[in-house]
Amino acid sequence: MTHTFDKSKLPSRHVSVGPERAPHRSYYYAMGLTEEEIARPFVGIASAGNDSAPCNTTLDHQADIARVGVEVGGGMPRRFNTITVTDGIAMGHQGMKSSLVSREVIADSIETVVGCEGMDGYVAIGGCDKNMPGCMIAIARMNRPAVFVYGGTILPGCVGPEKKDADIVTVFEAVGQHANCKISDKQLADIEEHSIPGEGSCGGMYTANTMASAIEAMGMSLPNSGAQAAVSNEKLIDCFDAGAAVMNMIKRGITPRDIMTKEAFENAITLIITLGGSTNAVLHLIAMAHSAGVKLGIEDFVRIGKKTPVLADVKPSGKYFMNDLVKIGGTVPLIRILVNEGLMHGDCLTVTGKTMKENMKNSKIVWPKDQQIVRPLSNPIKKDSHLVIFKGNLCPEGAVGKISGKEGLSFSGKAIVFESEETALQAILNDKVKKGHVIVVRMEGPKGGPGMREMLSPTSAIMGKGLGKDVAFITDGRFSGGSHGFVVGHVTPEAFVGGPIAVIKNGDPITIDAEKRSITLGIPAKELKARLAKWKQPKPRYTRGVLAKYAKLTSDASHGAVTDLGL
Repeated sequence: MTHTFDKSKLPSRHVSVGPERAPHRSYYYAMGLTEEEIARPFVGIASAGNDSAPCNTTLDHQADIARVGVEVGGGMPRRFNTITVTDGIAMGHQGMKSSLVSREVIADSIETVVGCEGMDGYVAIGGCDKNMPGCMIAIARMNRPAVFVYGGTILPGCVGPEKKDADIVTVFEAVGQHANCKISDKQLADIEEHSIPGEGSCGGMYTANTMASAIEAMGMSLPNSGAQAAVSNEKLIDCFDAGAAVMNMIKRGITPRDIMTKEAFENAITLIITLGGSTNAVLHLIAMAHSAGVKLGIEDFVRIGKKTPVLADVKPSGKYFMNDLVKIGGTVPLIRILVNEGLMHGDCLTVTGKTMKENMKNSKIVWPKDQQIVRPLSNPIKKDSHLVIFKGNLCPEGAVGKISGKEGLSFSGKAIVFESEETALQAILNDKVKKGHVIVVRMEGPKGGPGMREMLSPTSAIMGKGLGKDVAFITDGRFSGGSHGFVVGHVTPEAFVGGPIAVIKNGDPITIDAEKRSITLGIPAKELKARLAKWKQPKPRYTRGVLAKYAKLTSDASHGAVTDLGL
């Protein structure tokens, strides 16, 4: 098939057109390209594939399939890799400080390659918590035709004599059960060996599946890309179609900022609320919007959350795994319902070149009538959002909680304070944390940590110890999408810059009220002011390298923890 493109207005003209670019073309000939192939648009295939964890091991093969889609569409694919880290392996130790930092490194690296190599568009393929928003931040910054492909979800594991379905959170919570003598060494070994059976991203509505759903609702991936198994024919078709779709965008002059509008971000927020998604979506969507030049803040999550119910009974707070949603037809039927009922904007453009409403009308996917995973709007799990934006004298610039309602809507208790995640985890495992405690973990914010570590290990230990309904947890760090219970993170201002969380003392009364969206440190205002006046900023934990640079540049959590705010 012959395709003709006028490269005079495409970025690749700078590396392939005219006599003065003869040296550049020599490199392409050295890689086996023909004159005709050099005349095509150059399309990047950005893969976050590596062998660090099952989340990313399929991505390079998927990238090869996307290459074919680009070729059939008339483009010349140029594959490259970006770095990625995996939160599950980084969890619970100092390595987790690099996780959120990697989002910025990934965005910077993709922007660097696409810009340097003069690519006319690209397909970005990610499968873990930070490479997905990292890809999207780069896409928004560059504003060249692009499609995101989600690597796909993992299948459930199978553990115990009852052959129960399991996933990675099953293993983290088993650590607490083991410490509480509820399971044996042999049972723990069985759980760790059989909970995650193969390739794909963590199997609940944790951060990876949350962000995949958000990107799909935004219109930046193809329909149902966010709800497919990593190892499936459907995912390979999605990869091929993404390559063809980016070529269509180049032909029609459609760019990401035509799609990533304020209304598109509102669609993303709406879908992740109905699915019971991760608190990390607040951080990442604000960062992505910043890169797209869209004004989005924590107040938008409050506004949309008031009218959007939780419908999906999925883990971590619910019963079902992501693959259960995949098996009944994925997210397309839910998006169709939300568009038809006016909860999502149907007139938003998508990477198909059609509107969201047109995509839903053209899709033949419907759920079985007897499915139990997603409730109807008339019978929600929760009538409004589980993502609660808090304010109050403890977090005057915001905090984010995931309150399903199962743990109650308010909690009052006495503070037990820790200066790191590790010390909190050991206190939980050693039974120093008691019923009625509000666990406070500070110096884990964007600057203080640095990097906002996720607290999956301590929250899972709480669940394993049977304290899920008896304690609360607040931090200036973050929570994994797998965390559940009465947990509030992203406390702003963080401890490192002198936020009120820095001066909490053991035994201070704290009240968390999800209905009023407030967190109150129960000491007199005069006492709080006096403590803050005596506070002195600690020295940075890092003075060289990527963590030091991130700590120096990052914004606060309420502004997405981005590194280019105000530049």
